[in-house]
Amino acid sequence: MQLSTAPAVSRRRRGTPDSQGLLGVLSVCATLLQLCAGCPSECVCNSLEANCSGRGLVYVPTLTSFPEGTHTLLLTNNRLSSLHISAFANLSTLETLNLSNNYLDNLPSRLFLELGNLSDLSLRNNSLTVLDRELFRGLTQLRKLDLSLNGIAAVPLGLLDELQGLTWLSLAGNRLHALERATFEPLVNLQHLELGMNPWECDCNLRDFKHWMEWLIYRGGYVDAIECTLPKDLRGRDIRGVPVEMFNYCLHLEDENGGRTGGTKGGSPPCARTTSSPSSEGAAVHTEAELPDCVKHRYRPVSVRRAIGTVVIAGVVCGIVCIMMVAAAAYGCIYASLMAKYQRELKKRQPLMGDAEAEGDPEDKQISSVA
Repeated sequence: MQLSTAPAVSRRRRGTPDSQGLLGVLSVCATLLQLCAGCPSECVCNSLEANCSGRGLVYVPTLTSFPEGTHTLLLTNNRLSSLHISAFANLSTLETLNLSNNYLDNLPSRLFLELGNLSDLSLRNNSLTVLDRELFRGLTQLRKLDLSLNGIAAVPLGLLDELQGLTWLSLAGNRLHALERATFEPLVNLQHLELGMNPWECDCNLRDFKHWMEWLIYRGGYVDAIECTLPKDLRGRDIRGVPVEMFNYCLHLEDENGGRTGGTKGGSPPCARTTSSPSSEGAAVHTEAELPDCVKHRYRPVSVRRAIGTVVIAGVVCGIVCIMMVAAAAYGCIYASLMAKYQRELKKRQPLMGDAEAEGDPEDKQISSVA
């Protein structure tokens, strides 16, 4: 009996490491199976990202099939034309959502309401023409928004109210003619704004937004080139370099019409909505100490290069004028010294001329007596 028990004990001890390795392999397989089971067949997933790009999708895959804790969802280069209001209802952990290069033409209100952690949203190169004013409701953590290459003709008031943390925004390549300054004033942290490739009409309707752009640049922000298409005398010019004096006629139009052509007063800098505007009618007169900082500040030149050129030209002109004044003063001094010298010599000669006349008188008398 003793001889038979010893081998059995030794076999159990030799089998212990094998069982532990088998359990490790099984746990890894279980994890992989869980990941595979939590990813749609149209996508490639890992613990943080679900890539469903370029699969010809016409609808968003079932949300429950995505792995828990997904931070990035890529749906680019598909055939999505519409999205259900609950398309992203169960992806509260999502931080990046890319819907570029699809056929989206109408997005429902509050589509992204439950994406409270979303920081990067791209709707680039779709067919969007109208944006619901509550489309971005709930995106309080959004930092980057790309709406370029669509057919957007207007940005409704209130669309960007909750995006106060936004730092990067692109509206390039749309059909924008004008923008309201009040729509963009909530973007207090904005640093990068793209507005190129739009048919801008540089008239009174764009005047107030021009002032807001200058305020953004004054804070150190960036705005790309905005070329005017109308009126004809400004066609092809960048509105950032158009002098504000060219918009003075808007004030005359306001006086003639007894109203306002749009927006707020052209010369006042933008302020937050909670700050009362000192230029509003019927408002009490505020002292300088009571005015907000945004009113106290003055705009710096939009084009630094143009400002430097202006300073150089003014310096050259002032230098030439100073040289001419110095030359005139020197000429005057020389002329005065010459005239003084001439007068002194003239005074020295006058006594000699008097003696000559005195000596000549007797001779005249003798001649007259002989005669």
